[in-house]
Amino acid sequence: MQAVYIAKRFGVFLLIIWLAATLNFFLPKLSGQDPVRTKLLQQAALGGNVQAGMEEMVKEYNARFGLDRPLLTQYGSYLYDVGHLDLNYSIANYPRTVKELIAEALPWTVGLLATTTLLSFGIGTLLGALLAWPRAPFWLRYMMPPLWALHAIPFFLLGLILIYIFAFQVQLLPMFGGYSPGAVQGFTWAFVGDVAVHSILPALSIILVSIGGWALTMRGMMVTTMGEDYVVFAEAKGLRASTVFLRYCVRNAILPQTTALALALGQILSGAVLVEVIFGFPGIGALLFQAIQENDQFLIQGIVFTVIVALGLATLVLDIVYPLLDPRISYRRT
Repeated sequence: MQAVYIAKRFGVFLLIIWLAATLNFFLPKLSGQDPVRTKLLQQAALGGNVQAGMEEMVKEYNARFGLDRPLLTQYGSYLYDVGHLDLNYSIANYPRTVKELIAEALPWTVGLLATTTLLSFGIGTLLGALLAWPRAPFWLRYMMPPLWALHAIPFFLLGLILIYIFAFQVQLLPMFGGYSPGAVQGFTWAFVGDVAVHSILPALSIILVSIGGWALTMRGMMVTTMGEDYVVFAEAKGLRASTVFLRYCVRNAILPQTTALALALGQILSGAVLVEVIFGFPGIGALLFQAIQENDQFLIQGIVFTVIVALGLATLVLDIVYPLLDPRISYRRT
């Protein structure tokens, strides 16, 4: 039965991918814009005149990108290419491919957002659990209201505040880029340290905003769990307070948090786009913003499709792993 359910879930995952690819292909067509012509006109405007032979250039590039073929033929080619992880060339960065650009930006976004998501989840979940526990330190009551207030502030707005304080006023941290200009990229201690310093402000803006949300949801789950019969029974048996807190309360209250964490990890490719733009961080968010500015249709399609696949894959893994986290959940028919 477990294998049958996994096969069904995988079939649903493939259906989602097909629907996402279909919408990703047809929606940009509804705008009626010619991305090649738009890009060539932008380049011509930089020179102060309209280049001669514009129509011939448009036809040549449309033929090279496959945009001169019938719509259904383009759709079939698109599905075939997506199935082979071929996302075509970038119109604005030709002859570079979309896959190359995403592969360069992906480690930056995953490194930043995966780290900040896990840190904010761990800190916020622990603080929320302690806040609901009657024997928790008294000072937590004074610590949590500011974090809950920060949770109401958007990532990018807090990022601007941090830039003003730590980059302009104190001048302690860099305010732009993923590394210093002219730095030699490589797995060296100097470059890793440079990247870490440049990541402090964007990471801090995400963590400070996210902790309050994780803590608030965990506190609600803990309050509900602490009223369950098995917790009352564990306390009546005389078990140690730490055992009741960790094994009976936190272990059961954290299950909904785990679901939210899996979905948050699936969305890291699209999360905090404005944070990357504000800080000039060379991740997927900044790449998507640049692609929208340049009307790079293939690059936008590639990024959006990658984000949808990541979210669908996270949901699939969560469905498969959840019975291992909670033995009460079973996919067998009763």
